[in-house]
Amino acid sequence: MPESRSENHPENRPESRTRNAPAEAREPVEPTLRMLDARALRGLAHPLRMQLLADLRREGPATASQLAERFGESSGSTSYHLRQLAAHGFVEDAVGHGKGRERWWQAAHEGTGFDGSLIHDADPATSSAAAVFLQTVATNHAQEVSAWISEAQTRLGRWEPGADLSDFTLRLTPGQSEELVGRLHDVVNTYRDLPEAEGTRTVRIHTHVLPRSASE
Repeated sequence: MPESRSENHPENRPESRTRNAPAEAREPVEPTLRMLDARALRGLAHPLRMQLLADLRREGPATASQLAERFGESSGSTSYHLRQLAAHGFVEDAVGHGKGRERWWQAAHEGTGFDGSLIHDADPATSSAAAVFLQTVATNHAQEVSAWISEAQTRLGRWEPGADLSDFTLRLTPGQSEELVGRLHDVVNTYRDLPEAEGTRTVRIHTHVLPRSASE
């Protein structure tokens, strides 16, 4: 799933890794993931909670008040949802941040791993939470793409050759499709944890592999 790839980069970078090394010469760097079980899924599957967690992963530690301002929510609402995320192990106290009484939060993991079988769970609460999770991921992706298109004319510049909006249709078996997903993730992960260089900026990558129905 797209949410299963990290937003932040680990601090320790292998000295042998260089920005100019070809991707095939680099080993994939796996992010730290929180795999969702039924209980954790029910604790996460809320649009605002997923937004808060994603923001902490991308932007780093923040307070409930800061997050409330970013998302147009009350600090009471963000504080409640952060506590719920903490109860399920998704966020934790950001030690060393802030000197006042306000609590700082950080993501406990770099990404979330989703098991597709949860959508078919016998417990309606779990299967419903899985549907909310997937719909929220899809909505967030659509919003990101829409925002990118709106800003492309003024912001791309030299980045235009490095941007992409493509789709493909293939005929595959389930095993071939699973292999393709794994290889795509491995390629992305060979670019993870690179040293900072002039001109570096955050790049968002979405992968959607969507098996069509048998009649299509």
